[in-house]
Amino acid sequence: MARNELRPVIKIRSTAGTGYTYVTTKNRRNDPDRLTLRKYDPIVRRHVHFREER
Repeated sequence: MARNELRPVIKIRSTAGTGYTYVTTKNRRNDPDRLTLRKYDPIVRRHVHFREER
């Protein structure tokens, strides 16, 4: 099964400096720039911004 280049698998890393990451997919047509999501970081035990890394 071929991977779809329209929805690539990306890693988003915590901006709190803990090094915690999530793995998700994104739609390149809707979000061509780097993705930023607000998710839970269990190391600091609060919600922080996670930014896409390349």
